[in-house]
Amino acid sequence: MKIALYGRDFNDNVLPFVQEVFDALSANNIEVTVYLKFFDFVKDKLKLPSQISTFSGYTELVGNADILLSLGGDGTLLDTLSLVRDSQIPVVGINFGRLGFLASINKADINDAIKALINGEYSIDKRSLLSIESKSGLFGDENFALNDITIHRRDDSAMMIIHAYMNGEFVNSYWADGLIIATPTGSTAYSLSCGGPIILPSAQNFVITPVAPHNLNVRPIIVPDDVTLTFEVEARSTKFLLTCDSRTETVDRSVKISINKAKFNINLIRLNNETFLTTLRNKLLWGIDTRNY
Repeated sequence: MKIALYGRDFNDNVLPFVQEVFDALSANNIEVTVYLKFFDFVKDKLKLPSQISTFSGYTELVGNADILLSLGGDGTLLDTLSLVRDSQIPVVGINFGRLGFLASINKADINDAIKALINGEYSIDKRSLLSIESKSGLFGDENFALNDITIHRRDDSAMMIIHAYMNGEFVNSYWADGLIIATPTGSTAYSLSCGGPIILPSAQNFVITPVAPHNLNVRPIIVPDDVTLTFEVEARSTKFLLTCDSRTETVDRSVKISINKAKFNINLIRLNNETFLTTLRNKLLWGIDTRNY
């Protein structure tokens, strides 16, 4: 088995846990390849295996890893999407961050988790993605998102009017600070904080959630994931912000945006002792009420 490691720069208090990851992989004779920028960051801070290789992008990763292990929080795991793309390499995250919906392995369970990966004690969740298209070629060949695509006003601009269409049929004109188009995976992220519903990962839906809508009767709407969503922006400002997960571009208001379900999925690993509902209860503190005890 060959495992690829990806991570960002981090504080020194995380170093013992990262060292534990390398030690556990080495003890189990796992071949390791490390994202080059992350390797440069940790090579003088940790004791690394003598036999180790590096990769710097998608083309070097494909065919050279059985699993991609993300070291960090949910944002770090979202970064791996541009590395695995349509390769179907499964991804799993060890959570060094805070909430950890996607990076679900607790840093206290590193050794047990790595043994479970080696023994195949896990299942694969196929998560749907969003794909964005425009005449200006926004986001290039990384025009896909696991969590959400958002249309948002710039910090110094006034409220926007976003005209939304589904398969060419007019849906609504949203007077708001922005609009979130989220996958089931992204339903527990920004959309949730703006009042959107939680959608199970297996559901074949997307949710459109307004950000601070001017009309209080405008609510999130769940739509099938086989439709084409089109958006046109009307605003005082000539520019607005468009995000694709953690990537952001400043876009001219004349640009028309189309969003569809991407043609490929991403495979997330879920250990056998985890379920989505368990994650919800633990992360959202469901049931933490004295009346339940």
